[in-house]
Amino acid sequence: MKAIILAAWEWSRLRPFTNTIPKPLIKIFWKSIIEHNLENIYKEVIEITIVVKYKSGLIKWTIWDNYKWVPVNYHLQSDEKWTWAAIRWIDTWLDVLIINWDSIFDKKDLKKIIDYNWYWVLVKEVSSPEKYWIFKVDSEENIREIIEKPQVFLWNLANLWVYKFNSKIIDLANNIPLSSRWEYEITDAINEYVKIHPLKAIKIKKEFIDVWYPWDILTSNEHFLNKLTKSDIKWDVEKDVHIKWNIILEKWAVLKSWTYIEWNVYIWKNSIIWPNTYIRWNTVIWESCKIWNAVEVKNSSIWDHTNIAHLSYVWDSILWNNINIGWWFITANLRHDKWNIRVPVKWKLVDSWLYKLWIIMWDNCKIWIKSYSMPWRVIENDNFTTPGTIIK
Repeated sequence: MKAIILAAWEWSRLRPFTNTIPKPLIKIFWKSIIEHNLENIYKEVIEITIVVKYKSGLIKWTIWDNYKWVPVNYHLQSDEKWTWAAIRWIDTWLDVLIINWDSIFDKKDLKKIIDYNWYWVLVKEVSSPEKYWIFKVDSEENIREIIEKPQVFLWNLANLWVYKFNSKIIDLANNIPLSSRWEYEITDAINEYVKIHPLKAIKIKKEFIDVWYPWDILTSNEHFLNKLTKSDIKWDVEKDVHIKWNIILEKWAVLKSWTYIEWNVYIWKNSIIWPNTYIRWNTVIWESCKIWNAVEVKNSSIWDHTNIAHLSYVWDSILWNNINIGWWFITANLRHDKWNIRVPVKWKLVDSWLYKLWIIMWDNCKIWIKSYSMPWRVIENDNFTTPGTIIK
């Protein structure tokens, strides 16, 4: 069986992150989205093709030769539009496992669809079918049709974009006509496929992680951190450090005296946590970060080479690479009216369904001393503040 990973699109809903990297390389817990799925399938297939386009060189550089026992090759998507254009002109005679890079799937669910002697799609029962591509199935779970976002209730089995087909799906993808939207539609290809070939729906047993918006990074980290059942401390913990629950501390990372860590936390290599720092619940700190004296960090994702200076307060936030935060940076993460935080995405406000969110800060930002922020602000690449700035 051959695996095809769809990783070509820019995904503007995740800006500003996707300004500089493609979505498949966004880190969740300790590796990128695409690596999570590759780790779960590479021992089960004999070849992997990754469909690329947007910033394809970064994907190739990241994957490199980490899967030495399985050939990994790349297919550059053309300018043809929409999902099913991604697999057009791929040459194979093997059965194919097709996975969209939008989500991270549990290894057991992926293995099940690979091992079963049939052709399958992964589905999930949903309460709001109008938001999804929905499958019509018969009493034996055979798929009869797929319908895009039905506005009246018909069925409730949502497409999760993981499929096991025979190679004939490639022929169908090559020959379907453009739709009324001038796109090559997945619905058209699947509806043609089920007229000729058997295809069954299989419901996932485990959770899957969907990363649609920036704040999903935090909830996705929480999914993995909640699974920690014991600590894995690989480097230096000084005297009088208090660790409550479980942490992963990678090589060359240091916890200095009087640090207090509560709930499950992940700290990557070369990072230093200075004395009297309080780190708690659902925090991931990546490579070569410095969290200085008397800083509090909660429910945050902090990427490489980021410094947070003394007396700062970082809650419910995502700080990307090479950020420097001066001392005494304070922000608000809660609206006084306690309404959910609404975030501008693609020129409209989207309900995050969270009532606590702080700030997204992208690469190379510099926040000077005694700066302040209102709830949920986005700071784009290479920006800086002057001392005492209020970020509104």
